[in-house]
Amino acid sequence: MRFLILSFLGLVCLLPNLKASPVDTSLLTPFEKSKGKESATYVEANDFYKKLASKYRNIITGDVGITDNGYPLKVVLYTRDGNFKKEEWKKDGRLIILINNDIHPGEPDGVDASMMLLRDAVTGKIAIPMNVVLAVIPMYNIGGALNRNNYSRANQNGPESYGFRGNSRNLDLNRDFIKCDAAETIGLEEQFARLNPDIFIDNHVSDGADYQHIMTLLATQHDKLGGQTGDYMYKTFTPLLYTDMKQKGYDMVPYVADFSNTPDKGWREFFESPRFSSGYAALFQTIAYVPETHMLKPFKDRVIATYDLMTCIIKEGSANVKEIKRVRAEDKAANLTKKEFALDWQVDTARYDTIEFKGYEAGYKPSLVSGQPRLYYDHKKPYTKKVPFYDHFVPTKMVKAPKAYIVPRAWVPIISILRASGVHIVRFENDTDIEVTAYYIDKYETLPHPYEKHYLHKNVQVTTTKNKMHFSVGDYYIPTDQNAKRYLIETLEPTAPDAFFAWNFFDGILQQKEYFSDYVFEDVAAELVQKDPLLKAQLQQKVKEDTTFAKSGAAQLDFVYRHSRYFEPSVNRYPVYRVEE
Repeated sequence: MRFLILSFLGLVCLLPNLKASPVDTSLLTPFEKSKGKESATYVEANDFYKKLASKYRNIITGDVGITDNGYPLKVVLYTRDGNFKKEEWKKDGRLIILINNDIHPGEPDGVDASMMLLRDAVTGKIAIPMNVVLAVIPMYNIGGALNRNNYSRANQNGPESYGFRGNSRNLDLNRDFIKCDAAETIGLEEQFARLNPDIFIDNHVSDGADYQHIMTLLATQHDKLGGQTGDYMYKTFTPLLYTDMKQKGYDMVPYVADFSNTPDKGWREFFESPRFSSGYAALFQTIAYVPETHMLKPFKDRVIATYDLMTCIIKEGSANVKEIKRVRAEDKAANLTKKEFALDWQVDTARYDTIEFKGYEAGYKPSLVSGQPRLYYDHKKPYTKKVPFYDHFVPTKMVKAPKAYIVPRAWVPIISILRASGVHIVRFENDTDIEVTAYYIDKYETLPHPYEKHYLHKNVQVTTTKNKMHFSVGDYYIPTDQNAKRYLIETLEPTAPDAFFAWNFFDGILQQKEYFSDYVFEDVAAELVQKDPLLKAQLQQKVKEDTTFAKSGAAQLDFVYRHSRYFEPSVNRYPVYRVEE
């Protein structure tokens, strides 16, 4: 899977460079043929890209993985000069833009917009600059795309049919970027690691409130992206996109993340943790955007808006490629020596930007179903207001970066996920004793219901110990002085909100495997207390402080057991170890 893309990159120069007429009807998309009413099916999209690749030498298609339903995950690459040698892209300083479509197949705007974008690029209708590389995933969630209907998006205005949000295993792939339950996710992350995109676009359609805007934009949270990259995106690059879209006739606003449905008083920026596509991209200093067209606008208008926004990102990316490359490179270098990293964030309610929001007055009237008051928006009463947008976040939890992590070889699933994200891993060639910091899980809360196949842990509390531990040949040593440093910290630190621990990968360590029979251990415990003055003092202190404990022989026997050599040391010991600087 990792090298499939290389096989077809070497063959591209053999393809003919045929020219198509601007009125070549064979290259019209289903969207265009239906006058903006229909979205391409999986078969139609694949056939379309095959046809483009057969006619033009500056576009190629290939497989970069497999999906849960067995279909290959496709990627389409475009360069203006037909050069698909990745090492030369780096040498030339080309901007790499990765575009993902159909992560939610009920939101297909990007599918049709990307088909027209690449068609227009190869036919010369639009000029993609020479210093830009486009990598497009035509349909990411193929299982959901094949589960086609016209009713699952009950609040959406078209197209006539579309796919379903869940993949073939009913997983929401935009919650899967850390846990990697889906085969699709592994394929995408391997491609992400190979390309190291400068900009990532993940096309969506919004839910929520009603308002006048066609396009809203969810940008990577700039404080979390951090460094020069976050500052440049927030102050320079994203404002350029708003200006360009304004010139195209769009009053774009930030993604309306007010799920109370009354955004007239402003809202907080959506905070995308690493489980989401843009949050994952931020771990690698990639600028990410999630275009969110408004669900109630006509499908035709939404697709055209998505097309226009992508052209704006391409235009400004090309014009600012040197600066984007510079800030990313310098931030990555700075991360290698950075000592502390944020694990969690909260909104700064004292700081906000003021934006111009165009909405509709909301009101309440009796429901025709229940008779109870129901919300509605009055399109006869549009308004334009200046509202606060709370788009600054501050860290609430910090952690010192270790020199390396050690993961015992038994935890192969974790290693597979790390490798998909391009993590450099070294295996011990000999049995080794190393001083490490070990975490013990003291407290945690667990959701009472499943979320994307998992019972998420939260509010995790830990204690640490330092010990010299024995590691076996084949165990994994993972240095943090690498491009994936932020990713390693946010997945391997157990108190991070989207850590592997939160997603239940290590739940086996939370269950004690051995215990004792009371009548046998009574004599052993008595001997332990008599021979260990410190243990005896600890037991007596506990009896004085806790009246319930003092009345329970079983609790006191358990106390002695837990403070003896008989208690298994691996209970609640997190099996990822820190090698400190």
